[in-house]
Amino acid sequence: MILLQSPTSFADIMGIEYSKTVNQQHKKAHGQFFTPIEIAELMGRLISYNKETCSILDPGCGTGILSCALIENLVYTNKSLKQISLTVYETDTEILPYLRKTIEYLTNWLSDLNIEFSFFTKTSDFILDNAHYFSTSDELFTEHTDWFDIVISNPPYFKLPINDKRAIASKVIVSGHPNIYAMFMALSAKMLKEGGQLVLITPRSYASGGYFKLFRKYFFNLISIEKVHLFVSRKETFNRDKVLQETVIIQGIKAEPKNKLKVEIRSSVGINDIREPFVKTFDREEILNLKSDDKILYLPTTDNDEAILKIFKRWNGTLTKYNIGISTGPVVAFRAWKYIHEVYENGKTLLAPLLWLHNIKKMEVLWPDHKPERGQFIRVENQSKSLLVPNKNYIFLRRFSAKDDKNRLIAAPHFSDNLDTEFIGIENKVNYIYKKIGYFEKSEIIGICALLNSKLFDQYFRMFNGNVNVSATELREIPFPPLEDIRELGDSLILSKDFSEANINNTVSRFTEYQEAPA
Repeated sequence: MILLQSPTSFADIMGIEYSKTVNQQHKKAHGQFFTPIEIAELMGRLISYNKETCSILDPGCGTGILSCALIENLVYTNKSLKQISLTVYETDTEILPYLRKTIEYLTNWLSDLNIEFSFFTKTSDFILDNAHYFSTSDELFTEHTDWFDIVISNPPYFKLPINDKRAIASKVIVSGHPNIYAMFMALSAKMLKEGGQLVLITPRSYASGGYFKLFRKYFFNLISIEKVHLFVSRKETFNRDKVLQETVIIQGIKAEPKNKLKVEIRSSVGINDIREPFVKTFDREEILNLKSDDKILYLPTTDNDEAILKIFKRWNGTLTKYNIGISTGPVVAFRAWKYIHEVYENGKTLLAPLLWLHNIKKMEVLWPDHKPERGQFIRVENQSKSLLVPNKNYIFLRRFSAKDDKNRLIAAPHFSDNLDTEFIGIENKVNYIYKKIGYFEKSEIIGICALLNSKLFDQYFRMFNGNVNVSATELREIPFPPLEDIRELGDSLILSKDFSEANINNTVSRFTEYQEAPA
């Protein structure tokens, strides 16, 4: 049989044909984001394999484009390959006819090359079907039937309720509201043979944050990362499916975690420059400290990132160590509407200022700043007291950055004498930073605010956080310079009376000895 195109190209065509038959709602329900052919081919190339036989797992396989790209790479780079076994999982019955066509094409292609090929399609739920791999009790006596040489996957992305069967089955890695992609990653790692390899494309949100803490501990104790490819653009990776998500490809090996290993981090804006990435190599312990409690994965991609990482590694201070707390604003608007007022009503009732995300600017609290459905006042009465905080010295920090914001971190100082009020309302999308015991000095507040608003902290934050969310958990553990240095920084800015972005960046750079590398 004469085959006019590669199996990967054929699978890509099948994906395009399938996409014409279903709407976005169907794809969303199944967490489907189809892998562009350029990314599939890149993922296939990240695997090196030299044995005669190979068993492959592709959970959430779609039309089979990743399996095809991987197998093509194995065939072209491993001349001793004689036998391939492929197991795929796919629960979407609408896509199965397209998958069957891909597999038939792939079978014929391999037959022409005299490579033996066996194929198994499973339409059951991947998580529930393999939950026994998560077993922690009597593990030596738990029968695991399938172990694979290679796992390749673009898993589905969607959050699950805490009481979902899959979340319960994955309780060893679940904290809070889980995302199914992390369960796919953890099971993929567990189902590898010792020395087996995986290559996965997922959101990068698992790299940090409290919700993924258990997952990181589980996954990074199984997998030693060797290669990473980060897509800097939030929209170019899965543009066919209109996905707005920072994504990352990781390739790793199932082996005892060791330091002194090298990790290659590549980065491209999107697909157009995928073959010309910027490449940096790091010692594994520089980007992932397995001895730490949080096991945050840092993804520095430039010389500048590397320099910033070294600065933060020098610092041993944290907000927690400095007896400084951070909490989330207690006013959840839809629950508190009856207490919220658009305008001040003099004499009728006792009102306090209510601060929303839009009131928090860099180095400034802009209040009142009237916007629709963003009432600037909240009633002070017995029923609302739990929603209010005393008017003291604080730092206010946005919990979310907007798409127009240049910085992920936007912080503003607040001093108690700025507002003539006993209480303040803080909306839930704003974090507030406070001194747990004692007086929060003006120099400390200005110094911390300047650091949080600086380009230095913004770039550091982006290395481990691919979200618009600013987690209080992460902020508690971010390294800070010595408190005395923070006070000196604050005093210097107060003396200058210049809180402009340029002066903040220049002053922070001078105090931290940070010199931005030339572009």
